[in-house]
Formats: sequence, structure tokens, C-alpha cells
Amino acid sequence: MENKNPVGDLMGETMAKIREMVDVNTVVGDPIQAEGVTILPISKVSVGFASGGTDLALKNQKSDTNNAFGGAGGASVKVTPVAFLVIREDNVRLLPVALPAAGAADRLVELLPDFLDRVSEFLDRRRAEDAPETPEEP
Repeated sequence: MENKNPVGDLMGETMAKIREMVDVNTVVGDPIQAEGVTILPISKVSVGFASGGTDLALKNQKSDTNNAFGGAGGASVKVTPVAFLVIREDNVRLLPVALPAAGAADRLVELLPDFLDRVSEFLDRRRAEDAPETPEEP
């Protein structure tokens, strides 16, 4: 008698359900058209997957029967919008969706480039003000 392990069937069924939920149309959404402009929503898809199982030998099990099987499988899918692709005639633009900073550290990283630009401009102005003027030649 062949001992068939149902873990493969369990994993296959879970993956099939994930494929039904997530495909290329989830990442690049249906085009939206209005007044000569086509907009394509672009998303990021994150998938988590877990599956497992075990054969349980029972106390009063006959030697020629399969072990009892216990198993589970699960998945999680997260879809996050990241940008819009805007097409107008021969012009194509990518407009990112800016998500708000999640915490203080994220906000600091977000503001750092602007802060460094301002400090650099300030230092350049100070150097220009402190530079000695050269006398004009007659």
C-alpha cells in the first residue's frame, strides 16, 4: 500500500488560491481614461505563505493503514499603491504615491535632504559675506 502524504496537496491548494488572488492585473491595475489621459495604477504586492503538516501514529492503529494526518496552511496578501503612470499623447509620467512617515526616525530621514540643502545654502552665503573684497583696478 502506498503511503501518500497530503502536505503536498495542502501546499498546492494554498498556492493555487494565492494565484487566483494575485496576478499581473493586481500590480498594474486597469487603465482609467478621461479627456485624452490614460492613468494606470501601480501597486506593490507582498505575499506571506506558510504550510505544514505531520503524520500522527495512533495507539491502536493497524500496521497496514496510513497514519492520521494533521496539517494547516495559510497565506497573507498585502496590496500597497505606490504610483500612477500618467500617459497623455507622447508624454509619460510616473507620479509616486508618497506615504506619510510612520515614525520619528522615518520623518527625520525624509527631512534630512532638505535640511542639508538649507545648511549648505546658509554656509555659502556666510562665506560670500565674509570674503574680503578685492579693490578695483583703476
